[in-house]
Amino acid sequence: MSQKYKLVKRYSKPGDTESEQKYYAVAVSSGVSDINHLARLIGARSTVSSADVKAVLDNLNFVMDVELRAGRIVKIGELGTFRLSVCCRGAETEAEFNHTFLRKGKIRFTPGQSLKDTVGLMSFSRVSNTTGSKASEEGGLNDSDL
Repeated sequence: MSQKYKLVKRYSKPGDTESEQKYYAVAVSSGVSDINHLARLIGARSTVSSADVKAVLDNLNFVMDVELRAGRIVKIGELGTFRLSVCCRGAETEAEFNHTFLRKGKIRFTPGQSLKDTVGLMSFSRVSNTTGSKASEEGGLNDSDL
């Protein structure tokens, strides 16, 4: 299966309306898989009910929040790793830096090897800028596939 993309004209230097405009590829998604859909898919491949899967995923979200707030890196097996990072502006000297230089925190995700392999296997297909897409198009699983 291939990743669909469309071309979008953007400034070559973001925020600089004087810079030249160029065409860039932008990924086109084919829909959204919410937690209920994922729980049904996982439940269909295992001996665990979709309700049990959803309960585990809900609790995973809760404990990840607790662990990240405690400053821990959260590694979820083959899925990957989540960690907190901070964004800030730089200071000329260490003595000059203070808490007002901090702008915001972010959660960073680093995929595990199997997800990294998925990216390496990608192929691409261009779609017109007017083509819409539906969640049941190529690439995902539907409840009818189970």
